[in-house]
Amino acid sequence: MNARRILLTLSYDGTEYAGWQYQENALSVQEKVEEILSAIEKTPMRIVGASRTDAGVHAQGQRAHFDTFSRIPTDKYPFALNALLPSDIRVNKAAQVADTLHARFSARRKEYRYLIDNRRHANALTQRFAAHVPLHLDAEKMHQSAQNLVGAHDFAAFEASGGTAKTTVRTIESVSVKRENNLVELRITGNAFLYNMVRIIAGTLIQIGQEKLPPDAFSQAIAHKDRLLLGPTAPAKGLTLYSIDYEEGDNAYPTHSKRP
Repeated sequence: MNARRILLTLSYDGTEYAGWQYQENALSVQEKVEEILSAIEKTPMRIVGASRTDAGVHAQGQRAHFDTFSRIPTDKYPFALNALLPSDIRVNKAAQVADTLHARFSARRKEYRYLIDNRRHANALTQRFAAHVPLHLDAEKMHQSAQNLVGAHDFAAFEASGGTAKTTVRTIESVSVKRENNLVELRITGNAFLYNMVRIIAGTLIQIGQEKLPPDAFSQAIAHKDRLLLGPTAPAKGLTLYSIDYEEGDNAYPTHSKRP
């Protein structure tokens, strides 16, 4: 009997976790999912996540794969896992995929969203998922400035210390900043992102929106590869890994299986 490769789509509130990645001295989302999956499979299991979200960062569309010889039907995994997982971690979908698909290395596109509560006093209902900025932000100015990020660039200035990327060239496909009442949301899509890159972009946009940095801060930082030209790293709690996409044309998904 051949092993099946199962791709999960997960959402989680990252507030209580030290990120996705397993850590020796702190609770991670990966550790919790592996613990429950191992209990279901009755054997030690390892899962491979698509993105190493940091402590306090949330996910709407994290992806992770594992291999199994189990006879559990693929579509039953979300029910089995959610029955035992804590309520701040949910498995939303499961799909059997080709064994050539790797949750991390086969990813072609990621979307992150950063939410800002832009009112004088923070809203208790959004405080776990939005950074609070009490001073008014010019969302239109932030949006226009963010367009300088679109395209393939060397984003060396946008990587926090501790990053291990072999190359700092990344391609941003689209970026937008929109206001809806007191909430300002950054949406950014690209092929990959550097360590803390989106939070550095969000922190810089907040400064631009308050006219503490010039509108061309991004283009200047890209040109000079200088982190000091950018704003501070924004708080983790405002960031959500929204989606991760794979190409259907590379045999990632069997023809009899719907895309998750």
